[in-house]
Amino acid sequence: MAARTPFYAMAFEDLLDEPVVQKYLHELVGPKGMPVAAAPPDGEVTDEELAERLGLELNDVRRALFILYEYDLATYRRVRDEDSGWLTYLWTFEYENIPENLREEMDRLLGALAERREYELQNEFYLCEVCSIRFEFGEAMDLGFECPECGSPVEAMENTHLVDAMDERIENLRSELGVKA
Repeated sequence: MAARTPFYAMAFEDLLDEPVVQKYLHELVGPKGMPVAAAPPDGEVTDEELAERLGLELNDVRRALFILYEYDLATYRRVRDEDSGWLTYLWTFEYENIPENLREEMDRLLGALAERREYELQNEFYLCEVCSIRFEFGEAMDLGFECPECGSPVEAMENTHLVDAMDERIENLRSELGVKA
């Protein structure tokens, strides 16, 4: 079986078909902005043209465009109408930045997971099985090993399954990013 091309090495035209890219865009702009993000036109376009073409509220289109702008996925230039003095914003989509943005996000996630894994390994936890509240050892000791919400005893909690899941996710991220342990 041929190796899958990592998203950050894909041609632009293939990016929008990639589920991880679709999820990334959805997380940025939300469901109302997704039609804007999922169908970038070639060249410059106004927010009004996009709203009309996509059948969306102008405010939803503008919100999505400004979010894409904040993440360097869209740029605009302003043009002033000489007769009315009104400004028109001409938007251009810059989706070639998606792979680098996603890579940075994955790097950030890898660091956060590694940090959380260390926290899980360095601490002993106790759980109230009634309230599903987890306490560090020192906090549980201060509470007399009793849940402050319901008064039930808190029991030592095994977190190896959580650490194992983190190890697997960390390994998958490292593999996707081409990073050695």
